[in-house]
Amino acid sequence: MTREPGPSVRLKLALSYAAVIMVVGIMLIAAVFAFYVVVLPRIDVINTTGSLDIDRTRLVKAFVPFVAAVLAGLLAVGLVGGWFLAGWMLRPLAQITAATRLAATGSLTHRIGLPGRSDEFRELADAFDDMLARLHAHVAEEQRFAANASHELRTPLAITRTLLDVARGDPDRDITQLLDRLAAVNTRAIDLTEALLVLSRADQRSFAREPVDLSLLAEEATETLLPLAESHGVTMEIAGPQARALGSQALLLQMTTNLVHNAIVHNLPGRGSVWITTGVDSATAELTVENTGDILPAAMVSTLLEPFQRGAARIRSHDAGVGLGLAIVDSIVRAHGGTLTLTPRPDGGLRATVTLTR
Repeated sequence: MTREPGPSVRLKLALSYAAVIMVVGIMLIAAVFAFYVVVLPRIDVINTTGSLDIDRTRLVKAFVPFVAAVLAGLLAVGLVGGWFLAGWMLRPLAQITAATRLAATGSLTHRIGLPGRSDEFRELADAFDDMLARLHAHVAEEQRFAANASHELRTPLAITRTLLDVARGDPDRDITQLLDRLAAVNTRAIDLTEALLVLSRADQRSFAREPVDLSLLAEEATETLLPLAESHGVTMEIAGPQARALGSQALLLQMTTNLVHNAIVHNLPGRGSVWITTGVDSATAELTVENTGDILPAAMVSTLLEPFQRGAARIRSHDAGVGLGLAIVDSIVRAHGGTLTLTPRPDGGLRATVTLTR
């Protein structure tokens, strides 16, 4: 939220205190003036017949009670004025405190929304509102992830139970075929569990950083996935210089493999292409993976990083993966302090660019 610059709280307090001092000073001067101009002539403490003699005793007895009354009035004005002044100045802090207590109960949908021009309190309120918005989005994402993970894990278990029930009711069923299907379902469940573990480890950021060459990782991932690319009729090309970045060798290899795998699987069957390029500048290293494919709407591309999203449809095939590929890539990139950018290609397909600190 952008605000127009305004005076700081420190300046406001300084001006307020200065104003109070000025008021007190004016009152004090006015009291002394009134004493000498109004009170002294009435009590006849100065004898002006002949010589100027001042009766100091009578002057003190008359001045002390008057000054005491004035000081008592100043004290009352200072306390009452300071009380209301402090309340007015600290009212935004009371709103922030109330919002913090409400957030502590689990409510993340409310916002402080302090009006007015920018100062320290309003900057704090805006930062708190931004934090609440991010927390709310994160919690909603975690809830969606938990629901999707539960659904994905329940599916192979339900299939396994169905296969076993059918086999139990049909003693003459081909056991070899049953075992093959059970093995496939079990493999899918294991792959999903391992993907969830990788995603969790990346989010925890519990890994050592070392220099890693992204170009070597691209070559290794391409060599590993070459049989898959050949089975899909997809050609792959690698280009670019050495691109060294700081990070985990294992996690960055997982990231690269996921990007290349995703580019192979979601491609034009029998005539697709994948391009893997690396680049460097003074501060960052870059890895880009592009592929041919269907034209992707920008609105759909923005959802591909969400867990269990598989392009235009929730396809299920032997090589489609478990729907966590790009989610894992995004988590690994964020854990390394980098950025992942997905851009639809005008001719169809997707361009994924990873930028990491060198």
